[in-house]
Amino acid sequence: MSIDVVNLELECDTDKGCEAIDIIIKPREKDLGEFTVRRTLPTAQRKTVGPWIFFDHMGPAHFPAGSGVNVRPHPHINLATVTYLFEGEILHRDSIGSVATITPGDINLMVAGKGITHSERERPEVKNVPHTLHGLQLWLALPEEDEEIEPAFYHYPSASIPAVLVDNVSLRVLMGTAYGVTSPVKTYAETLYVEAHMQDGQRLTLPNAEERAIYVAKGSLKIKDTLIPEFAMVILSAADDVVIDATADSRIALIGGEKIGKRFIEWNFISSRKERVEQAKRDWQAGAFPKVIGDEDEFIPLP
Repeated sequence: MSIDVVNLELECDTDKGCEAIDIIIKPREKDLGEFTVRRTLPTAQRKTVGPWIFFDHMGPAHFPAGSGVNVRPHPHINLATVTYLFEGEILHRDSIGSVATITPGDINLMVAGKGITHSERERPEVKNVPHTLHGLQLWLALPEEDEEIEPAFYHYPSASIPAVLVDNVSLRVLMGTAYGVTSPVKTYAETLYVEAHMQDGQRLTLPNAEERAIYVAKGSLKIKDTLIPEFAMVILSAADDVVIDATADSRIALIGGEKIGKRFIEWNFISSRKERVEQAKRDWQAGAFPKVIGDEDEFIPLP
């Protein structure tokens, strides 16, 4: 997705929790025109969790016939976008010629590297009937040595993502290694991304990582005596073997991995070098980025 403001940090409410919790982030909703998102990263209180630097919960958005997702071509540098849907679909096109429809359970990984332009729209047969979109879009900051690699796009169908049952909790390891299985999704730094469906009363011990956070997409959790409400993100401390308890039927996302260094963030650009962000802004204004193949006529101006 593209952001319509230069500074994409939102002021979010935060609470302190038990010793396993650093902070609890309660996101604010951001109106993107056709639908709203709940953003928990980055905020003024916390910029990153491992290599993850951006976390948006999209929808659920219900569209009448003739309306829907229509994100015009826009640029990225020095990052990778990770899109995962619960419901609906998005048609991805980019400047290296990729065309892919993402459906629930799939993962789209777009590696911007030295620079890429992409659009996110919908197929006519989807847009022409009432439909719903619901899912998560995250951005990964690439390690400094990989920031200027060639752009790339990878589509992983749902059937390729490993699923496992742990203490009767249904899990999918979307990226990285956890619970004895490894996702095929390409990573550049040590990365963790797990989806879990928990029934009311179930418990789950979380895998350890240098940095971790849990987002409650549905339901609610407890960590010891601290309640984690729906749509909140818990930034966990370095404590090992943290246990979460579902206090309702819940759908959660666990993210984490190795700590990344400072990044400069402005509009759709992320880099370890401020001057690189400024160059990207000039390049986009000058029309120097490559155009999206098959979607060349429109673009989103620099805010």
